[in-house]
Amino acid sequence: MTPRVKDIVNSLNLDAPFSLAEPWDNVGLLVGNPDQEVTSILIGLDPTNTLIDEALASGANTVVTHHPVIFQPLSSINTVEPSGKLLEKALVNRISIIGCHTNLDSAVEGVSDILAAKLGLKELSPLIPSGNKNYPETGLGRIGTFDTPVSAAVFIKRVQEVLNLSSIQVAGEIPEKIKTVAVCGGSGSDLATEALIRGADIYLSAEIKHSTAIWAIENSFCIIDGTHFATEQPSVSLLAEKLTRANTDHKWNIAIRQSATERHPFVLIDKSYLKKMMARINF
Repeated sequence: MTPRVKDIVNSLNLDAPFSLAEPWDNVGLLVGNPDQEVTSILIGLDPTNTLIDEALASGANTVVTHHPVIFQPLSSINTVEPSGKLLEKALVNRISIIGCHTNLDSAVEGVSDILAAKLGLKELSPLIPSGNKNYPETGLGRIGTFDTPVSAAVFIKRVQEVLNLSSIQVAGEIPEKIKTVAVCGGSGSDLATEALIRGADIYLSAEIKHSTAIWAIENSFCIIDGTHFATEQPSVSLLAEKLTRANTDHKWNIAIRQSATERHPFVLIDKSYLKKMMARINF
């Protein structure tokens, strides 16, 4: 059968109930017609013009992103600006856009689960339980343990490999041995205190505030800022897995692809990079 957009939305709602989204969030079908037939799906972290262009090039008329394309109420849509251009492009080309944001953060087998699993952590539980009686095992962040404690060097190497980063920012001294780790994909500075209270040896998240970094140092706690993009990018493959499973179960027979164009928005410029830049100028 050929699925409609509402079928994709319903499937995502089963895996990551939209009711789990934070009150300030905006999730679900944000652009498009729920009754439109789906040709294929493209999945990305951020709703950008580049992603919509990729969808057009690949023939996908449905886009699923972690971050919502419409986050706050719109007072106007200026199609000269990138945000307005994106919406115009999606509407003119009948591309539906679905957002799975904090509902996927909180869901079982969500954003922080896949980050923790890639690090090798087990016995995971929510760092901040949602308190949702219908979904008791949900919540923000995850805390788990390694079967055997790992050294600081092994852990840092693993973090860099999982996040695909050549460098990371660390506040506080890294423990020599690490057994219990708390993680929160995306912006998780406000969860640092809970990570320490819950007995984590180290906390991995992103967008760590200066004041939180100082707090970590003064409390002899270690926090790693793995950047928002890198700590949440595994959610793209997570969404692809969930939709691929539904594709098989429901015999939709549609293509489901992960973005091939999405890149980390920040580029590290270190001394070696600067040296290459200077060499090109002098040349």
